Amino acid sequence: MVNKSEEKSVSLPVPAIIVGILLLLAAGGFYYYQKRGPVGAVKPVLTAEAKAYVRHLQLAGVQMKATESYLGQEVVEIVGKITNGGDRPLRQVDLNCVFYDPYGQVVLRELVSIVRARDGALRPGETKEFRLPFEGLAQSWNKGMPQLVIAQIVF
Repeated sequence: MVNKSEEKSVSLPVPAIIVGILLLLAAGGFYYYQKRGPVGAVKPVLTAEAKAYVRHLQLAGVQMKATESYLGQEVVEIVGKITNGGDRPLRQVDLNCVFYDPYGQVVLRELVSIVRARDGALRPGETKEFRLPFEGLAQSWNKGMPQLVIAQIVF
């Protein structure tokens, strides 16, 4: 028979429990924010005007290469050039990069800018290089070139 005075109960201090719950909530919120995007974020829309202009844009020399970061993670980079063959300057061009698994299922769809207003407009006839780094891609990714789809053009 066990004497009640000999029983030992293990209990965590209340502050440790509260900190643990707060950390779990913060991690869950961070994960949700990363998957959903910022609150009120507007998804880019390819207007009729932009759809008509897409035929004037040319992606060339697009290559994918993998390197290792300083932290030992694999970093996949998509590099290439975009040429504006039209007659209008472009302040911004966004791409959807769509990564697939071996079964053709989407494992990641990420919106990236290859032309930004802060870097200067892409003038008619001009070619600019772009570099798109991706870290932490899903293990199920098929290691193939992602599909690159123009998602938005801002004139």
